[in-house]
Order: sequence, then C-alpha cells, then structure tokens
Amino acid sequence: MGRTRTRLELIEKIEGEAQVLYEYEGDRIAFAQIRFANSRHIEKILVGRDPMDALSINPRVCGICGHAHLIATVRALEACYDEIRLSDKAKAIREMTLSLELIQNHFKWFYLTILPLLGLEAPIERALEPSRLAGEMIALMAGQYPHNSYAIPGGISGEITPVDLFEFTQRLDRLKELFRRSLIDVDLDTFVRCDRIEVMLAKEGDLPRAMQTILDRGYERLGQSLDRFIVFGGGLFQPGKSIGTRIRESIDLRYLKEEAVEKSAARRVHYRNQYYETGPLARAMVMKTPLIREAHRRYKDSLFSRILARICEIPRLLDYLETLCRSIDLSEEAYIDPGPIPAEGHGAGIVEAARGSLVHQISIREGKIAAYRITTPTQWNLGNGTRENPCPAQKALMGLHRDAPAELVFKAFDVCSVCTTK
Repeated sequence: MGRTRTRLELIEKIEGEAQVLYEYEGDRIAFAQIRFANSRHIEKILVGRDPMDALSINPRVCGICGHAHLIATVRALEACYDEIRLSDKAKAIREMTLSLELIQNHFKWFYLTILPLLGLEAPIERALEPSRLAGEMIALMAGQYPHNSYAIPGGISGEITPVDLFEFTQRLDRLKELFRRSLIDVDLDTFVRCDRIEVMLAKEGDLPRAMQTILDRGYERLGQSLDRFIVFGGGLFQPGKSIGTRIRESIDLRYLKEEAVEKSAARRVHYRNQYYETGPLARAMVMKTPLIREAHRRYKDSLFSRILARICEIPRLLDYLETLCRSIDLSEEAYIDPGPIPAEGHGAGIVEAARGSLVHQISIREGKIAAYRITTPTQWNLGNGTRENPCPAQKALMGLHRDAPAELVFKAFDVCSVCTTK
C-alpha cells in the first residue's frame, strides 16, 4: 500500500461552500471527508414562535429551493390537524408551483454547473430564460417568487383568474420550446419514451453534446456509488426505495435517523441504518424511467446516469404541468378554513425537491413551536460517513484517480450547502 497523503479543497458555487478533505493512497482517493462549516440555526430560531411564522421563515432556508421548503412546511402544519380539507384546485396549484421550481433548478444546474465543469460552451441565457419564465409562472399562481408564503393550512391565500391561467399556459408552451431548442431537439413525449442511449446521442442539443463528451473522455463509469436509492414521494413522484433495480414501495418516517457529525455543521441521515441516494436518479430508478434504466444497466449509478436523470425529469414535469392546468376548476374554493392550528400536535411534511426528498417535522406545545427538524436531500447524499460505511457522495469519490474530475463527480449530486446547514 502506498503512502497516505491528504489534500483539503474548498468547493464553492454550491449555494454556499463545503470543504472536502481527500485522503490518497498512491494515485487514488481512498476516502473523502465532507465538511460544512457554517450554520444559520433556522431550526433553533423557530422554537418558541407561533407555528404560522414557519411559513414566512422557512422559504428563506434557501434562495434556490425555498418554495419546496414552503410546501414542506405547510404540509407539516396541516398534518397537525385531526382533519383538514383542500380543494383540488389548491392541490393542483401547489403542485404547479413546486414543479416549476424543480424545472428552473434543473436548467440552471445543467448550464451553470455541469457544462462549465466539462469545459463546454454554456450560453448563460439558456439558464436564465427558462428560470425567468418559471419564476413568472410561479408568481402568477403565488403572487411572487422567490420567498412567497401563499400556501397556508387549508389551501392557498389568493384566487387566480382565467387571464392568469391563460398567461401561465402561454409561458408553459414557451418553456417546452426552450427545452427542445436548447437541451434536445425532440418531441417531449418521444424523449420520455426513449429507451436507447444511441437514439438520444444522435439528436441535436446541449444534452447529447454533454453526454457524448462524458463518453469521449471515458467518464461514463466514474462516480459509481452505493446503488441504493430512496424517494419519499409526492405529486408526480411515487415513493419507494430501490437497491439496484429491485424496488420496494413502503417508506416509513419512523426509520429515518439523523446524527451529528464531527467537524461539520451538517447532520447525516440514515434509513434503517443505511445510507441511500436521493434525487432525480433515485426518482428515475423508482419510476422505471426507460432511458435511465438503460443508462443504469450500462453504467450503474454513475456520473453519466446521474446527469442524464436530472434532465430526463424536465419533460415529465412539463407534461405534468399541462395535466394540472387542464384539471383546474376556477369555481372551486382556493381556501377552506381549517380553524386554528392545534395547540398540541406533531406533523411531518414531505416534498420531492430538486435535489431529492425533503422532510420537515414540527412539534407544537402550548400553541408554540417546541421543536422543528428539517432533513434535506444533501444530508442524504453528503452525510459524511466512515470508510467502512460511506455516504453516497463519499462512495462516488472513493477510488477516483488523482487526475479524474472529482469536482464534477461531487457536483453531479447538486450540493446545497445552505439547505444542509439550515
């Protein structure tokens, strides 16, 4: 065995920063410790406050996925009631705004993170234009974006008009056009059904260009990890966990466990004492997305599969948005008064955010927040385990040659520092 040496690297542009301490044996990464240095203590700030305050505070956990935190918060509050009713319209509009946040995250991650790390041309307008459109569409439904608080126990705080819905659908058509013009020049339904890598690579667009570059450089098997996936589910995404291609659909929050980590402000999280990967690749594996199942058959849970899965979600979400739009009955109530929040209670809110499963849990005593816990996707993927039991990102880095693109492997998980350290 060669001499062990270490290298500390600061990883930036991840909604904050992280430190990765690489441990090398010879020319290979033997282990990597992942550290998040700073915490804003949002969970502690919430203690002692009125439960409704969480609807204003929690969207500010993150500037990129704050809407997911809002929806998780309102679901946690609603779970404290013995009974609560939501109109189909309110449910649909919540799903629409949440789906749009995922879409704009996926575009920005691909163009502002992945393409530059591959050394490819990344026209910034191809990230900014869909992001702007998605923000406008959320604002049409929610009043503003980011940091809105329109979702409240019992529904949503405002009505939408036929004009709002018309303008929404116009922008949705524009988003679909941008997907085809920028990412891959193919009909959305055809892409969703595609099950052959070669068919995808033969098309025009930035996605085939990026994936072909990964193949040309021999990166396609880099970043293989635990091959264990978890999805808590919601909306478009079915819950389940997958070990390789074996899928089980039962998920129980009782088996979720968090632990403090030495030298890091981020807690690690297990399910039944095991690490699982969460996020678009996990969702694609549980949903049996044809193209991702084919990528997994060839390259397992690699860099190639992880990047492809993220983009494959966009057309599914766009189709989902169209279905939700058509389902809205404007005559329905936006809000059904559930009465005051119970003075005593416990609730959990689960959301599939851009980076994976997000869980909010609240305990209320004497009308105030007694405890609040936020479990984020990055805690699942970068929870800083041990050599014997590494988290998904650590496992993906272990074994890489010193000349391999470790930062690309790391950022393929789309790390979010501020969410992780709340």
